[in-house]
Amino acid sequence: MTRGFLINLVLFAMLPVTALTALMLDEPFIITLTTKVAILALAGVGLNIALGLGGLVSLGHAAFFGIGGYAMGILAHHAQTFTPILENPLLIEGTKSMPVIWLVAVLTGALAALAIGALSLRTSGVYFIMITLAFGQMLYYFAISWPAYGGEDGLSIYVRNGFPGLNTLDPIQFFAITFVVLALVLGGAGRFAASPFGLALSAARQNPERVETVGLSPYRLRLLAFVISGAVTALAGALFADLNRFVSPTMLSWHMSGEIMIFVILGGVGRLFGPVAGAALFILLEHILGGLSDFWHVYLGLLLLLVVLFARGGMIGALAGRQVAHD
Repeated sequence: MTRGFLINLVLFAMLPVTALTALMLDEPFIITLTTKVAILALAGVGLNIALGLGGLVSLGHAAFFGIGGYAMGILAHHAQTFTPILENPLLIEGTKSMPVIWLVAVLTGALAALAIGALSLRTSGVYFIMITLAFGQMLYYFAISWPAYGGEDGLSIYVRNGFPGLNTLDPIQFFAITFVVLALVLGGAGRFAASPFGLALSAARQNPERVETVGLSPYRLRLLAFVISGAVTALAGALFADLNRFVSPTMLSWHMSGEIMIFVILGGVGRLFGPVAGAALFILLEHILGGLSDFWHVYLGLLLLLVVLFARGGMIGALAGRQVAHD
C-alpha cells in the first residue's frame, strides 16, 4: 500500500466523516460547506481531465459550469411556474427531477464543449488559453443580457429539485447525493486515465508527433477529452445551482474559471484526488480567513505561489513524493 494510496483514501473519507460529524453536532451549515466542497471538487475533476491528461490549459471552463447551472435553472423555473419551455412545434416542459436535469446538463455541456473545442483546439499555447477565455466571456455577457431568465440579477429556484426516495432539502441527504456522484466520477476518471485512450491522450500531450506516426490524431484525442471534461463540469454546475437554489451569470465568469483552476493546481495537476484536496483547502481558507478580512485572497495567492514554486505536484504531490500522476 503506497503513501499516495493512503493519502487518497484519507481525502476520500474526509468528506463523509466531516458531514456525519456535523450531523451529530447539529451543524447543518458545516454539512452545506462539505457539500460545496464535493461539488467544486467535481468541477475540478472535470477540468483535470483536460488539463492533467490532455495538457489543455482552459480559462473558459466556467462556460460549462454555468451551462450546467442554467440547464438546472431553466428546467426548474418552468416546472415551478407551470409554463412550457417551448410550445411549438414541440411541447417541452420543465422538470424538478434531478436525474433528468443532470442528463440535460451533461448533454448540453458536452455539445457546448464539442463546439468550443472544435474551434479552440485548432490553436495551441497562449492562443488556446485566450480563445477559451473569449468563449466563456461571450456566454457570460449573453447570460447578463438574457432577461427571460433574470439577466444580471440571476434566477431563483424556490424549491430544491427532487431525487427518487430522498428528501433533498435535508442537508445530509443532499450531501449523500453529491458525494456519490463525486465518487462515481472519480472512479470513472481513474479508469479513463488508465485506459488505452487515456494513455494515448497522455502521449499526445507529451509528444504529439510520435502519436501521429502510429496513426492516431492528437486533435481528435484532445477534442474527446475536452468534451468529457465539459460534460463533467456542467454536471457540477447543475449540482451547484441546486445547492444554492440560484443561478446567475457569475457562474460563467472568468473568476469562476480561475477558481476551478486553482482547485486543480493546489491539489495537484494530473492527480486524481487533487481537485478534492484543492477544493477543500479553498473552502476552508474562504470560511476561516474570509471572516477575518475581505482581502483573504491575498493569502490564497501567497499559498498558490508557494505551491507553484516549491510543490509542483500540488498538495498531494508534496505529501506523496515522486509518484505517478493519477494516483
